[in-house]
Amino acid sequence: MKILNKIKNRFLTMIANRKYRLAVISAACFFTSFMLTATVVKTVKSLGMRKGVGGYETSSVPEYTENLDALLSEGESSSYESAKTESAESSITYQTYRVKPGDMIGYIADKYDITTDTIISVNNIKQSRLIQVGQYLKIPSMKGIIYTVRKDGETPVSIAESYKVDAQQTASVNALALDASLKAGTSLFVPEAELDWMTRQEINGDLFHRPLHGRYWISSRYGWRDSPFNASKRTFHGGLDMATAPGTPIYASLDGKVTTTGFNATYGNYVIITHHSGYKTLYGHMSQITCKKGNFVYTNTMIGRVGSTGMSTGPHLHFTVYKNGKSVNPSLLLN
Repeated sequence: MKILNKIKNRFLTMIANRKYRLAVISAACFFTSFMLTATVVKTVKSLGMRKGVGGYETSSVPEYTENLDALLSEGESSSYESAKTESAESSITYQTYRVKPGDMIGYIADKYDITTDTIISVNNIKQSRLIQVGQYLKIPSMKGIIYTVRKDGETPVSIAESYKVDAQQTASVNALALDASLKAGTSLFVPEAELDWMTRQEINGDLFHRPLHGRYWISSRYGWRDSPFNASKRTFHGGLDMATAPGTPIYASLDGKVTTTGFNATYGNYVIITHHSGYKTLYGHMSQITCKKGNFVYTNTMIGRVGSTGMSTGPHLHFTVYKNGKSVNPSLLLN
């Protein structure tokens, strides 16, 4: 009895002490909270779990079969996965990507598991070197290119055959029948198709080789400039001036046929080569022409030597690229 009274007095003394009283109250609150939480969790679980249910679930009424094992067979599973894959492959979705500093089309294509051709074609990019930071690009969910029908009567089958891709997928992606007759100007997405080599090289700026294989420096670029012959005027320079030592060999920038050779008061001794796809190149101010009209030349064919003939302030090659009769910036096409 004395021991119990002693414990009781000790306990009352501790309760009277503010420090111990706070400790006891905190412990009691913690224990109560723990028990309440455990009870709530157990109750929620019991409400959400219906006992005695199971089986294969579908979003529609299942068909009856006497062979229950067939529902779980590998064959059924494969058919389901195949149908799901076919459905996914027959649709196309797009998302938007904003170009960041340091981005290149190849890096972006790898990130989304598509090709550079896909990004170039879908976004109608004419010069891949000119994509800008902050520019928005449309990214499709599958590889392929945009094709514009060239003449009335083309079909998904004929288009797919020309690109050597699957006709059924081409028709499905564009929600067309295989034999649908299309009008000229109609655009459609051709899965797995690629751009032709020439178009890809042109857009990537790798179509033309440099006509001077040795060292040179750019003395005048394409575009507006102060005239070197009249300081008070600004004139448009339709080519690229490449200054180097006189006599330096000049080579064809792209395979083609020499269609003009001669002398001009402006360009001095010059050569014009006609290439595919509406391209022509002009080489001016030569000291010597080493090819003849009608020759077919290659990128390793020397067509002349650097000079300073015509309107020139010193030895250099004037190099112009024409596309369908209009000059274009050679710097965007030289590899």
